[in-house]
Amino acid sequence: MIVGVQPLAGFDKLLHYKVPENLRADVQLGSLVRVPIMNQHKVGLVLEVDPIADVPVERLKNLTSVMQDYPALTPDLVELAKWMHGYYAARMEAVLEAMIPAAVRDGTRVKQEKYLAVARPALADELAALRKKAPQQAKVFEFLQQQFQPVKKSLVLARLGATAAVAAALEKRGLVREETRHVERIGYADNWTGGEVVTGLPPKLNDEQAAVVSSVAASIEKRKFAVHLLHGVTGSGKTEVYLRAVEQVLAAGGSAIYLVPEVALTPQTVARLRGRFESAGHKTVVWHSHLGEGERLDGWTALASGQARVVVGARSAVFAPVRELRLIVVDEEHEPAYKQDETPRYHGRDVAVYRAKLANATCLLGSATPSLESFANVRGGKYRLDVLTKRVDDKKMPDIQIVDMRIEVMRQRGLVTLSRLLVDHMQGRFERREQTILFINRRGYSSSMQCRKCGHVEECPHCSVAMTYHRADETLKCHLCGHQRGSPVVCPKCAAPDIRWRGLGTQRVEEAVRRVLPRARLERMDTDTMSKKHRFREILAEFRAGKIDVLIGTQMIGKGLDFPNVTLVGLVDADLSMHVPDFRANERTFQLLVQVAGRAGRGDRAGEVVVQTFTPKADAIQFAKRADFNGFAEVELGVRKKFAYPPYRHLIHHIFRGPNPEKIKFFAEHWVKQVEKALGSAVEIRGPTPSPIEKVKDEYRYQVWYFCARATKIVPELVRLQGEVKWPKDVTQVLDVDPMSLM
Repeated sequence: MIVGVQPLAGFDKLLHYKVPENLRADVQLGSLVRVPIMNQHKVGLVLEVDPIADVPVERLKNLTSVMQDYPALTPDLVELAKWMHGYYAARMEAVLEAMIPAAVRDGTRVKQEKYLAVARPALADELAALRKKAPQQAKVFEFLQQQFQPVKKSLVLARLGATAAVAAALEKRGLVREETRHVERIGYADNWTGGEVVTGLPPKLNDEQAAVVSSVAASIEKRKFAVHLLHGVTGSGKTEVYLRAVEQVLAAGGSAIYLVPEVALTPQTVARLRGRFESAGHKTVVWHSHLGEGERLDGWTALASGQARVVVGARSAVFAPVRELRLIVVDEEHEPAYKQDETPRYHGRDVAVYRAKLANATCLLGSATPSLESFANVRGGKYRLDVLTKRVDDKKMPDIQIVDMRIEVMRQRGLVTLSRLLVDHMQGRFERREQTILFINRRGYSSSMQCRKCGHVEECPHCSVAMTYHRADETLKCHLCGHQRGSPVVCPKCAAPDIRWRGLGTQRVEEAVRRVLPRARLERMDTDTMSKKHRFREILAEFRAGKIDVLIGTQMIGKGLDFPNVTLVGLVDADLSMHVPDFRANERTFQLLVQVAGRAGRGDRAGEVVVQTFTPKADAIQFAKRADFNGFAEVELGVRKKFAYPPYRHLIHHIFRGPNPEKIKFFAEHWVKQVEKALGSAVEIRGPTPSPIEKVKDEYRYQVWYFCARATKIVPELVRLQGEVKWPKDVTQVLDVDPMSLM
């Protein structure tokens, strides 16, 4: 038996080994193994079993050992890893490390505890003799006799002041038995919901929901690959459709993966999944970056062993080693958060679709504002479209009011944070004990500090961006590299005392709300305030319980959350996401407006949305006001087609970075000449040009854009050229296939 192993040891090459006879039953495709390399034993993953290619058997070394009881990757995950390696131009080692938790790769075993229990009753004479000759043994035995179930050994010994020798002596007499139990550090969903479970009978489906459930169920029953795009307005009951689909899969003995874009959405989603499935004996495993290594290991073990068949989490949950995968749900499929910004730079939604294809499973994508890429796949016949056009129980969509901030600035004679209309509505909600959400897509107090006399802007010394002013601790912080320093009292350039903040941030919005609603209970939710592990859950629980009147936050509160008492949503600055050099800017603004507006009016009371903007006539704002996705998509896809932007062509972003800007520019230009020579008209090249943010963490950045009909044709050629061109050690290059940001 010969296997091809990818070592996780710093190089990207498949090595072949012989499998000793005593290990053959344990070695499978996807197994983690130890193999000899040079004079050391390294961890690797089996990617081939009995390869077809001729291998010089007599020269092969023996595989050393198998590390886990279960394969680290299922067969479909092995194929997925190979696809990601090629499509995203990522080293295989990097792909495997993204798929397999570090604790699993390190060979860490699950945590175990020893328990004691009575093995047999003691005869009266035997117990009397024990009390006389070995009183400690009698004491432990009598304590265990009073228990209804096995008790943790360490607890028994500590409580009774006994030693391990006492327990061992009782075992030898046959009076006590010792058993080993797996300690579930994950607690499954408990750590992320505070034990909350949303119970109750499943709600009755309306006609639209029933039709969608039937459509998805038909695909699941066929056990063939299918992708459904569920376009449902906010509050239309998409989650119930997801739950019915998962229910069907579990009833048939299959497994399901449920993806959400943000960790903040996990507690609410898990609470609903637990309430629906745990009474039937189906545990829900949580999977995302905020888990500890022990929690990841236990979750992985539960899934790999088949003990758990439902997993919910952020994008990395798409790699969960579930058995018999039948369904992948991708909630809020349009969200940029599904795109990984480090190697391997995969998109969770696209990987979910491809994994479903490999597993002959159904992939259910859902959103109130689908991405134009997914909508184009519906038009092209690749995906099936299911639609929910109305809210459950016929609740009304919120009324959206647009505030022209140009007029507001003139009316209030100066820079305005909150318009009079928004303040009036907030005060009315507070008096009626209803709740408000204020959204601004920028944390901190203001975007920058600028001198009004000489125009100097305080910039990060390591990155070519303005530093953000945080008033709470009077600091300037760079949100790219983390550098911070105290805010200046006078201008560092001209010494004028007239240096002030400009632009908006969550802290400044919070201060403005405190002025107009001094008695209101406020909470700010952004990455600055979310430093504690469970702070997400705590704030959301307090808000749901009515302990917070106004919640102020960034994109983490703009989607997916369901709070019935929220009747007002204010979007403080709708222009922040629209006026950036990115062809997706209009799409993101439209999605943001619709998603944020959808947080209002989800209970029995009607909802209102106030949108503050300096460009009220923009297409994204006007279409969002009418909640007209089809109209927006028609206009925006027309623009994309005219300029041949995605989804009409693939886009590949090539970044060059290093400490010397002249060297970076020279090698980027040299590289482009090589690509033009090799690929010719198969690709349109734009650049090289300096990146919009030219310096990050003391490294200068140049970029090249490739537009092509098929990335699968171009990426291998770019990788081949990378291997042929000699690069200086201080020049780093990164290929990003299907990037979500042009910044």
